[in-house]
Amino acid sequence: MGITVRQPAPRNASIRTAPIRTSAGLVEAGLAEATALPVLEQVAASFAVSVTDQMAGLIDPTDPNDPVARQFIPAGEELRTTPGELADPIGDGPHSPVKGIVHRYRDRVLLKAVNVCPVYCRFCFRREMVGPGSETLDGAELDTALAYIAEHEEVWEVILTGGDPLILSPRRLAEIVTRLDAIPHVGIVRFHTRVPVVDPDRVTPELVAALKGKRIASWLMLHANHWRELDDTARGAIARLVDAGIPLLSQTVLLKGVNDDAETLTRTFRALVQARVKPHYLHQGDLAKGTAHFRTTIQRGRALMRELRGDVSGLCQPTYVLDIPGGHGKVPLTADYLAPDGEGGWTVTDPRGGRHAYSEEVE
Repeated sequence: MGITVRQPAPRNASIRTAPIRTSAGLVEAGLAEATALPVLEQVAASFAVSVTDQMAGLIDPTDPNDPVARQFIPAGEELRTTPGELADPIGDGPHSPVKGIVHRYRDRVLLKAVNVCPVYCRFCFRREMVGPGSETLDGAELDTALAYIAEHEEVWEVILTGGDPLILSPRRLAEIVTRLDAIPHVGIVRFHTRVPVVDPDRVTPELVAALKGKRIASWLMLHANHWRELDDTARGAIARLVDAGIPLLSQTVLLKGVNDDAETLTRTFRALVQARVKPHYLHQGDLAKGTAHFRTTIQRGRALMRELRGDVSGLCQPTYVLDIPGGHGKVPLTADYLAPDGEGGWTVTDPRGGRHAYSEEVE
């Protein structure tokens, strides 16, 4: 039930256009066949759709399995849900003491100031919580979230996520950073974003300046899954951030049909390092609803990491991790944390020693 990708309509790179957010818009832009419209509309009824001009321009019309298209163009497989898939696969809800805050680890919190993104990844673990019309923290809610951080002196790092925080205006971002800068025990603000690769023109000097506080250090975690995302425009946006003194790490999701081979991962991690981005995490796909067709097995992921080890620079080696369903934390997928359960599944040990059954739910 996959979507056949065709040549995008010609575009003028000097003109900034709005993302495509409707099924009909995807067909009109040449990103999907008209015959796929009924399936597209079924998927869009449940999960948000958005493709930026930047991503549309990277799709290869000669490749029916294009890795960029697979990440952003809806497919009928999303309508299939396996029994183990979850609306909140990493357990944000149980660890959210106030709206916009997730406090899963003692010394750091997530601050979800916005629940919209410039693009919607088809494998997103928050795909049922983000999208057009989703709530952004209003002034009073942001005050409450920041008050929570100020009251909890153990919080050393604040991670702005969402949604994508870099979709906020520079003025709004600067306000948040300034207010965090004024909380003495906060030492780090980290931004989780896809913007530099999916909407690089948004990374203006004004936005870069807004990310930096006077006292706290600013870091940026870039989400990139394939070397094709790192074209000249994206590398230029990354350079503007790095040249301003903001260190960049990356996180990549292991995705079947996108990057689940050693050659693609090697080329992707090398491209990131050449762009001065240190690969940090390779994520096992989360158990989000309608995403089984993207997940590899853990055995496959571990085998890929073994292929990279030794033959590829240590700078290009991320940590292969699993976010344990239920909010139990993120752990490396090594023998220290993972063991077969004898029934075809796994037992995962969380950072505090708790043991949890885990089923991969793959197709």
